[in-house]
Amino acid sequence: MPDRHPTDHVAPVGHLDHLDRTREQQGVRRAPLDHLSELKEFARLHARNQGMGTRETARILARIGTDAPDAADSWTRVWRLRGDELADRGRLLAACRHYTLARFPYPYDDPRRHAQQTAVATFDTWRRTNGGIERLELPYPDGTLHAWAAGLDTHRRSHRPLLLMMGGIVSVKEQWAPLLPRLTKLGYAAVVAELPGVGENTQRYTPDSWRLIPWLLDHLSPRARTDAATLLFLSFGGHMALRAAAEDPRVRRVLTVGPPVAGFFTDTTWWERVPGITRDTLRRLTGARDESELRSQLQEFALTEDQLRVIGAAVRCVTSTRDEIIPPRDADLLRTAVPDVRVKVIDDVHGSPGHPGAVRRWLAWNLRGAGR
Repeated sequence: MPDRHPTDHVAPVGHLDHLDRTREQQGVRRAPLDHLSELKEFARLHARNQGMGTRETARILARIGTDAPDAADSWTRVWRLRGDELADRGRLLAACRHYTLARFPYPYDDPRRHAQQTAVATFDTWRRTNGGIERLELPYPDGTLHAWAAGLDTHRRSHRPLLLMMGGIVSVKEQWAPLLPRLTKLGYAAVVAELPGVGENTQRYTPDSWRLIPWLLDHLSPRARTDAATLLFLSFGGHMALRAAAEDPRVRRVLTVGPPVAGFFTDTTWWERVPGITRDTLRRLTGARDESELRSQLQEFALTEDQLRVIGAAVRCVTSTRDEIIPPRDADLLRTAVPDVRVKVIDDVHGSPGHPGAVRRWLAWNLRGAGR
């Protein structure tokens, strides 16, 4: 049975705890999220994306009555206890999925921080038992960055083309890392990391966060072919990928689902309908003290038509007709400005949680090169 504390192999990362504690000292302590129904709705998407059954997820959510950290029916406690039960039975990967939801949407209290560390440690134990996945610690100048990888090689003649993966503002790398061995079977060297401020990435999320991608390509070049990289970046990660593709010709393909482009960041009317969890999480990642400061910072994230027009990579994107986060005009801008783009439209909400099979098949088809 795995130790439910960070293992000797994986040192816990401070994440943005220093930011939270500074805010507490300044009297701006973040109160627990009070929109529990919204929290549950988002969790259904992320549970389904991790392969968790709808009935199992519904049973767990039915037991949760509050987000207060010390309550017996609190969000983190209920998810955490189910994860512990699975870990006791040796189902480490299933336990890890529950721990990632226990820390959802981000670790703003001690129980969530502990769940975050336990998710990483549990996945580390699972991957050591099964083999094929390595842990990377990357010394990025602005903060520590950890990643999971498969298929990297020190012999240049054996280098595979790089597939770099990243989720959005609430998804950690442990959600996607189990896919790494499958991706090596498609011929890739695959690496999954996290958006700045998410999980074990201790950087601040800023308009310049896209520079992390060229840095990763440089850093990974001794172990993979980075001259024809594919970026599988989801949601807000997709925005970073598009920005990097406008600057770095080594990015040859961008595969993304529901990325913000420009309107999300600038449209004040649309902003009024953006879910509270999204706003709150962005405040956390950017370090904004309040929503006014956040809105001011986000203006600088918007991509311009000139930036999109110079993208030389093939861009393949899934959008949802009822997306509650990303405005329709963002997909329209991609269609009109990016030279090589194809957009698959699905009648669903953000991330198309009701069509996981269709999204996976679309991604797999493109990863095999058929979508070029």
